[in-house]
Order: sequence, then C-alpha cells, then structure tokens
Amino acid sequence: MRVAVIGAGLGGLCLAQGLRKAGIDVEVFERDPGVRARFQGYRIGLADVGREALLACLPDRLHPLLDAVTGDLHGRRVFHDTQLRQLRELEPMTAIAVDRHVLRHLLLDGIDVRFGKRFTGYRGTRAEFADGTHVDADLIVGADGITSAVRAQLAPDLRPSDTGVRCVVGRTTLTPEFESLVPGFGTGVSDGEVQLMLGLMRFRRPPREAGLEFGVELPDTPDYVRWVLLPAPDVPVKAVEGWHPRVRALVEAADPAHSAALSIRVVRPERRWAPGRVTLLGDAIHATSPSGGNGANTALYDARLLRDLLVEKAVPEAVEEYETQMLAYGAQAVEHSVAVLDQFLPERAGPRS
Repeated sequence: MRVAVIGAGLGGLCLAQGLRKAGIDVEVFERDPGVRARFQGYRIGLADVGREALLACLPDRLHPLLDAVTGDLHGRRVFHDTQLRQLRELEPMTAIAVDRHVLRHLLLDGIDVRFGKRFTGYRGTRAEFADGTHVDADLIVGADGITSAVRAQLAPDLRPSDTGVRCVVGRTTLTPEFESLVPGFGTGVSDGEVQLMLGLMRFRRPPREAGLEFGVELPDTPDYVRWVLLPAPDVPVKAVEGWHPRVRALVEAADPAHSAALSIRVVRPERRWAPGRVTLLGDAIHATSPSGGNGANTALYDARLLRDLLVEKAVPEAVEEYETQMLAYGAQAVEHSVAVLDQFLPERAGPRS
C-alpha cells in the first residue's frame, strides 16, 4: 500500500508517522519551500485524545522526547478587570501544553517530506503538482488545512464559514514579571468589550537541548506567554492603553515575528462525496475556532483512527469507516469551538458563508 499525504501540518505528519510505524509506504507533499518558510502557530493544549494519538503514531524512542518538550498547566482560571482586580475565579484545571512549532519539528523526524510541492488536483489516485510532476498512490489524504486544495476538488461546495470575529495572537518571552500574570491555568483581563486571554508555555526542558539528546533537531524556542486579544484591535498596544502597567508591558514586549491578526473561520464537515480513495483530515474537513482547544487534538485523532483502520481493513472499507466516524465527531468539535467563542463574545454575529 502507498499513501500520499498532501500537507505537512500536525495531522498529516502524525498520520505519516503512524503509517511508517505500521510499515506502510507513505510520502508527504508540502507546498511551502521548507519547514521554516512561515510561522506555524503557538501553544496548544494537548488533551488526552491528542497525546494518546501521538504516542500511538510516534516511534517508541521519541515518547520521552515528547514528554520533555511539553509543559504542565494546572491551577485556577482567574478573570480580572483592566487594573488586575479579580472579578471571578473558575474551578482549577490541569492539562498539558505543547508548542505547535516544536511539535511539528518533532513529527518531521524520519518522515520523507517533499517540500515545494503545490498540489493542483488528482485524477483517480494520481496526485498532480504545479511543477508538472505527479505521484501514484493507493490513497490520497488531504491534510492541507482550511484552504485545502484537495477539498476544493473532492467537495467544491464545502467552503469555510467566517465567524465574523478577528483576533490578535501574540507571544511574549516569559519573565518573572510576566509569569506573575498567569499564576495558574490561565488568566483573562477585560474592559467589558476587549478580552485579553493569557496562557503559559513553559517547557519541561529547553526543546533544542532535549532534541539533541535524541538526535532530533528542534527549534530553540524559549518559554513564553501566549496571549489573545478578542476582538482584534487595529493596534494592540492602543487597545490596552490605561490598563495595568504589567499588562501593557506584556503586549508591548511581544515578538513581532510571532504576532498576527487572524480571521476566525470554520469548516463544518458534511458528507458531499462518495467514499473512495481520496479523503480529508484535520482542518481540511473540520476547521474549528481556536476557542475550545480541540482543533489540533481532533486532527491528531483523525490520524490515529485512519492509521488504525488502514492496518485492519482494505482501503475502501477503511476510508468509509473513517469518514463515517470523523464526520460525526468533527462536527461536534466545530460546534463546541463556536459555542466557546460565543461565551467570550456573546454579542458577535453568527457565522456567515
């Protein structure tokens, strides 16, 4: 069996690792010219389902490295006004955090990724690329994100919906001063209109140092505070004028290379094609809002489920069973993420096509 994975994001790479572990021939094709071509995101919460998928798909020798480059989240969730006066406190929580960029590098280890390959379409199970090359496979998996070129051919009328919300996401290197803003699981600061959400990414070990021990090249990423401003102001620093000095300092100290304004869009999965030898995974079929923390976890679970079914069944039966399950839980993940977004911005407009 030969599988062609279009897209070298977390879901596609997790699938590739799982297939390789099972002895299945797999190649990954990525349109970016290289692994560092663009910024690949921030800290994400790693739920049990996501961590278990990674452990199932990664080689056993990399399990300790995965643990080394994650971080523990635990404690209270506290909400403050703009002068850091506490408004309310929610029940303590525990979770695991991982940096998306670091995790992607870990998942690249040992995988044959063809960079600079922009997918243009498929004929049967032949994947074609903009440079005139092609590859024949028994299965094509579109793991190419919310603007998926594979989905555009497989289900052309299934398009992203705009939630009408924009946010600014930033990263500020951790200092003792900034760490004091997030004493527990997470912190929220609000003036009643603008919400600032803070969370820590504190690695158990420095990623580059830990990677060298396992012969894996990982980025030299420092501990940091990830912050999100909702809705997105034109100038983040101006949005927090008059706020507590420590809050202003955090936003002012953000790394410009790792800060971005994002339009929040979702893809609601629907069955609009007959099961066959082309399928979709992750954001390509069920893109969620960042709220709720289930986008990456759902993509990782997709990868594990599809790998397991391909090991157990013939390709057509495996794909049909995978899509039946994935479309159901993927829809739940999207709706949950939108509901959580509504909790932060109850006055927002509903999704638009």
